[in-house]
Amino acid sequence: MLDQQVRIGAETTLDARVANVVRRVLADEAAHRPEAWPEAARDLGAVLPRPGIGRTPQLWSVLAALGAADLQLARAVEPHLDALAILAEAGAAGHDAMAVPGAAWGVFAAEGPGTRLSAVPAQGRWWLSGVKPWCSLADRLTHAVVTAWVDDERRGLFAVDLGSPAVRADADPDGWVARGLRDVVSLPVTMHDAPGCAVGPPGWYLQRDGFAWGGIGVAAIWYGGAVGLARRLAAGTGRSRPRDQVSYLHLGEVDQRLTAARAVLQGAADAVDAGRAAGAAGALLALRTRAVVAASCEAVLAAADHDLGPGPLVAEPGHAARVADLRVYLRQHHAERDLAALGRLVEEQDVAQ
Repeated sequence: MLDQQVRIGAETTLDARVANVVRRVLADEAAHRPEAWPEAARDLGAVLPRPGIGRTPQLWSVLAALGAADLQLARAVEPHLDALAILAEAGAAGHDAMAVPGAAWGVFAAEGPGTRLSAVPAQGRWWLSGVKPWCSLADRLTHAVVTAWVDDERRGLFAVDLGSPAVRADADPDGWVARGLRDVVSLPVTMHDAPGCAVGPPGWYLQRDGFAWGGIGVAAIWYGGAVGLARRLAAGTGRSRPRDQVSYLHLGEVDQRLTAARAVLQGAADAVDAGRAAGAAGALLALRTRAVVAASCEAVLAAADHDLGPGPLVAEPGHAARVADLRVYLRQHHAERDLAALGRLVEEQDVAQ
């Protein structure tokens, strides 16, 4: 289940309760179907640690293992874990945090042109109206933490019951044409005076330490997806030609890239648990770690394409899906724009080393 390549940290082991749940989820064929993802997310969320409490390598190792097995499942589970971490962080900071036993959570924080979700206070609570774009699995979840504009410049974070009659997921059969992550459908959600529970003050969502940590957790899944591709590359089966010097070059490239990704993830996990990833240091760490992992994954994709050729892409559904899933998922990294942001932080913090 967790071979050496998917451990974030050489000494990472799962306690028995976590290991049993992870093993059951990965072994259950039903858990890999979209209708079962909320249950898998709830089961994992009940046993996995939150980041920053001393067991971050274990959390990110599980995310990597999920990514290595099934990127769609990992993509569906991660927002639930992130939402639980957000609510826990809010509670620890003394803010209100809505606890809903048995909930399946999402995190809806994207913005899009021509859409806006606003929140106004009245009668002792907040009311949300407008359209929120890019709400992944909104038609399968029970609750979400959602960002909404509280004035012209600030956004707040709110916990919302997606089952409220004031909330509607706008399914559009022609609006989702993805070939990668094809079942992790993102929908616009419309709200008309939907009640929301504020999670922290305006601006807190982006300012909290856990925002950076959650972004690194996503990178752990990317890494896991690349490990899955590497396993296919190393298998040696279904090759159009015997392994030769060029093939060994590709295998060496993949090992180099995965080693770099694993090393930065381990260093990041250690920094988070040691209290060295707060504030600006955490933002820098997240940009740096995500950049290294994203570049490593793109190199693994290229090596797999070049070494294996078109055969597996057109004749092996699992491999073709993994390639497409990873390509789409990696676009959560903003490529050159994120590298430019990293460069600015390096200059500001004078830490280029």
